[in-house]
Amino acid sequence: MWFRRDLRLDDLPALRAAASVGTDGVIPLFVLDQSLLNPAGPNRRRFLAESLRVLDRELGGGLVLRRGAPHRVVPEVAAEVGARAVVTTADFGPHGAARDQSVGEALSAAGRSLLTIDSSYVVAPGTVRGSSGSPLQVFTPFCRAWKSVDWERPLPTEGVRLAVAPSDATVDDIEAGVSVPSRSGLPEWWEGLPLGVAERLPPGGLSAAKDRLERFVMGPLADYGEDRDRPGVAGTSGLSPYLRFGCIHPRTVLMQLGTSAGADRMRTELVWREFYADVLWHRPESARHPLQAFGNHLHWDSGARAQERFRAWATGRTGYPLVDAGMRQLLTEGWMHNRVRMVTASFLVKDLHVDWRLGARWFMWHLVDGDLASNQHGWQWVAGTGTDAAPFHRVLNPILQQRRFDPDGAYVSRYLGEPTASSEPDPWAVGDGYPDPIVDHQLERREALARFRVARQAVAAEKAARS
Repeated sequence: MWFRRDLRLDDLPALRAAASVGTDGVIPLFVLDQSLLNPAGPNRRRFLAESLRVLDRELGGGLVLRRGAPHRVVPEVAAEVGARAVVTTADFGPHGAARDQSVGEALSAAGRSLLTIDSSYVVAPGTVRGSSGSPLQVFTPFCRAWKSVDWERPLPTEGVRLAVAPSDATVDDIEAGVSVPSRSGLPEWWEGLPLGVAERLPPGGLSAAKDRLERFVMGPLADYGEDRDRPGVAGTSGLSPYLRFGCIHPRTVLMQLGTSAGADRMRTELVWREFYADVLWHRPESARHPLQAFGNHLHWDSGARAQERFRAWATGRTGYPLVDAGMRQLLTEGWMHNRVRMVTASFLVKDLHVDWRLGARWFMWHLVDGDLASNQHGWQWVAGTGTDAAPFHRVLNPILQQRRFDPDGAYVSRYLGEPTASSEPDPWAVGDGYPDPIVDHQLERREALARFRVARQAVAAEKAARS
């Protein structure tokens, strides 16, 4: 059993399949693949390490850890123990799919097989289609079609007999360098910026995931439809890191939600996760390139001034309290409230005119729940270069967003350390030493829209030239 983004024993069809095939026992294997660990960032590495420690305890200390490239390591372990098959949960990400193909080919060449079972999603990417059979790139019809697909209910994993094999690595190897990570290969703009592990991270593993789900269902779920947008309130599920690493499967979450209005809204949020995974599966280039053609013509700022502004954004020193509170939450907790993610992303792209890919990479480095599909397409949604919902000319005003979603200043004061609460909160009431706004939002909004028009005109000219 080759574990990846399925770090649990409950409701794991791949492990059940491995148990049925492996009559002499199952070797539980995790591969320390540096091609994935190096860009992961210290917060995800630490959460991964803790989740693996929990998994190892649940396996009675039997988890096998090997270091190296999977296309070499997995066939080697299979040969050592005489396994006829390697079973794993299917990976639909661009890197994961290519990796699995190479591992499958190496196993096949040795007379063995790779069996991919289930996925990290309720409905596997590529399953939902439009009436014509084509992929859907608009969320509403995707959601409607997704809800019509039948899916397996969670099943327990029982009667797995483990076999023994040696490890050549430890979980500690995953955490190596998280306190002072190597800056090799990182953007020049990041020089001197905080890149180490956050002060407060959630605990990893299945038990922590179940506890988080139970507390959400018993509390915030009732008002989730309204409170999920209020960053100063504990109104979200906090399940995203556990879903990212498969410490819990989303169908397990669905089974606990019930039928309330809050439950319906939570289901929709889970569908967003599956929608973005589906888009990435059909369009793997969208992890790095705009889905919308005009995005290739947008003019982004560069040079010393842009770098200085990016650094102010990254460290929470823009002079806009909601933006700065969000960026400081990211550095402190390795996580950021979803509403604030939209505001901070909009500010970087449309107020500072910095390429969305630079912001997406900063998020992916720091987010403990960093998921390629959700992160990249969330950024494209804000930039207006991706799927349907947010056209480029929707420019979020950080002051109005603060007054609407943090009216009592609870969130801002938590991360800026200054009181902002009043009946009519003054967004600038953050104390001495707080920086002035680095840009004028209204001026930069007009500049962003002007660049948008130029980009659209360039696309129109290209189409005219082709015709």
